Amino acid sequence: MSLSLAEVQHIAHLARIRLDQDEAVRLQAQLNDILRLIEQMQAVDTAGVEPMAHAQEVYQRLRADVVTETDQRSRFQAVAPLVEQGLYLVPRVVE
Repeated sequence: MSLSLAEVQHIAHLARIRLDQDEAVRLQAQLNDILRLIEQMQAVDTAGVEPMAHAQEVYQRLRADVVTETDQRSRFQAVAPLVEQGLYLVPRVVE
């Protein structure tokens, strides 16, 4: 797939970007290079390739998923100006 100059100018119009003729021609070449690269990547057979989380063999150190802090919500809310049913009440800032 490649973009024509008219398509590049239409996309620029939709994006509200003003392009002169030289910029449109340069942008057309750059966008077509990107589209060619995408076509090349899509042509690669990836069947049997497992998805990876990272390009290198690195692993996240895991820790036990346990609670290490005590519940202090009532203590924090005791000093709040307005609280209702465990929620902080704040003034409306957006109408």
